[in-house]
Amino acid sequence: MDALYTAVATASGRDGRAVSSDGRLDLPLAPPREMGGSGDGTNPEQLFAAGYAACFASALAAVARKSRQDVKDVSVTAEVGIGGNLEQGFGLAVVLRVELPDELQDGTGKELVERAHQVCPYSNATRGNIPVELVIE
Repeated sequence: MDALYTAVATASGRDGRAVSSDGRLDLPLAPPREMGGSGDGTNPEQLFAAGYAACFASALAAVARKSRQDVKDVSVTAEVGIGGNLEQGFGLAVVLRVELPDELQDGTGKELVERAHQVCPYSNATRGNIPVELVIE
């Protein structure tokens, strides 16, 4: 693959900092309280959720443009769950909640969401690796 863009970030662990090479991302990391951490920083699951939601919304806009559909009022919420244990490893599961305007609540909206799921880089990277549920709201 010829990369159009390469993001570079360095993290010092779940309880440290994450910094991008250009300095635009620089934030404290901390495990969530639910996992025994302080919750005083962001965590990898939140970063993954934000990236997946933004990427999926962009993929949805791209497929909608080709179909001459307006999705400017669409929002995508990604819920990223983590579970498992240290001995057997951890896994992720994702629910993508796509809020569509009333005019796309028919089959057109569902088709656009399914097409976006085929072209979104995050969807392609996770396909077959973790469960991803699409929910249209």
